[in-house]
Amino acid sequence: MADFTDALTEKHIAMIAAQPVFFVATAAAEGRINLSPKGYDAFRVLSPTRVAYLDLGGSGNETHAHLAADGRITVMFCNFQQPALILRLYGRGKAVLPQDAEWEALAAHFTLMPGTRQIFDIAVESVQSSCGWGVPFMTLEGERETLKKAHRQSDPAEWEAKMAKRTRSIDGLPTRPTDRYIAGE
Repeated sequence: MADFTDALTEKHIAMIAAQPVFFVATAAAEGRINLSPKGYDAFRVLSPTRVAYLDLGGSGNETHAHLAADGRITVMFCNFQQPALILRLYGRGKAVLPQDAEWEALAAHFTLMPGTRQIFDIAVESVQSSCGWGVPFMTLEGERETLKKAHRQSDPAEWEAKMAKRTRSIDGLPTRPTDRYIAGE
């Protein structure tokens, strides 16, 4: 049975902190629904009603486009250990880029990684927990370093030029590109 709360509880926050992966879903009125897995030490609980996650440049920028168009976002965590639990955070989000006024304060919550593109700032409107009894047991073998390594090896000027061209999502929705390369850790 699903339980809903208006904010994260201490139990929810502890469960989130223990998870090595989370999933993000967004959509605009038209086009594809975007569902992305996320890893690394990239998620932060800022308050019981505010969370954020660090985003590295990748193959697309659908989350950014969808949040600019619609604002809705769902973040899901699955506990692959005990106790079985699925946690969904429903809210409204926005992209905060290095050139934005809010960047410094928000970025202070993270260890920036090579290729950091933006941080998604999410106002949590509702939290749903459910049993997760159908989710398998899984163990973490390790993080993939491939994305961070690729960004670390990039020429900053070439990276910035590449990102500057990424002004549309797969479905043609507008995005704002980052204006700088961040070397990170």
